[in-house]
Amino acid sequence: MNIRYRFVLDTGEEKRFELKLDGTTLAIQNPAPEPPPAWTRLGNEQCPNCPLAEASSPHCPVALKLVDVIEQFKAGISFQEAEISISTRGREYRKRAPLQTGISSLIGVVMVTSGCPILDKLRPMVCTHLPFADASETMYRAISMYLMAQYFVKKRGAAPDWELRDLVKIYDEVSTVNRQFARRLRTVEIEDASLNALVSLDCFAAFAVGAIVDDALDHLENLFHAYLPAPVRRN
Repeated sequence: MNIRYRFVLDTGEEKRFELKLDGTTLAIQNPAPEPPPAWTRLGNEQCPNCPLAEASSPHCPVALKLVDVIEQFKAGISFQEAEISISTRGREYRKRAPLQTGISSLIGVVMVTSGCPILDKLRPMVCTHLPFADASETMYRAISMYLMAQYFVKKRGAAPDWELRDLVKIYDEVSTVNRQFARRLRTVEIEDASLNALVSLDCFAAFAVGAIVDDALDHLENLFHAYLPAPVRRN
């Protein structure tokens, strides 16, 4: 399963990225650069919730897989307009938008397929990758993914989390990674497009947590009326 990103800037400059994903695990197969740049070292602004150790993982898996993206967009300005197209299996999406919009989508896919133990839990969403999705669409997909995960948890004999309690914890952890990775990128001399792309990802993480905590999903209940029991009539 490959995902192709193409950016055409107003200057005529074109940037292309092909993400090669394993068809079974969705792990990204693109090779890491040799030698890796210093900013990718695990100890460089390592996330406080990172379970990895430098002895076994000398480099941050997310940073290793993002080197090409960061290098190609190091001069990118957030509000710079671009024609952005994304090709996935059987579909193509196009939009003229600020550069950070496309970079945010690209970085998001790379991060969750990179092998980061924290972000791995969001990897199944890549199956239905939806570029340019708004927060409500992404939240719908995230919750659907999580509930499917609980089905498989129950199938294996463990206790499922139908109340979405752990999903809140997952997005709290993801938000920590996003913020800390932005600090890592500030150790590299780059313009703001990639940094603001990370900010966009973190804003969604905060939105998702808030929506679940505040029971903001109640308005979706009517969409599922065909599945719901009829209200009890009282005489």
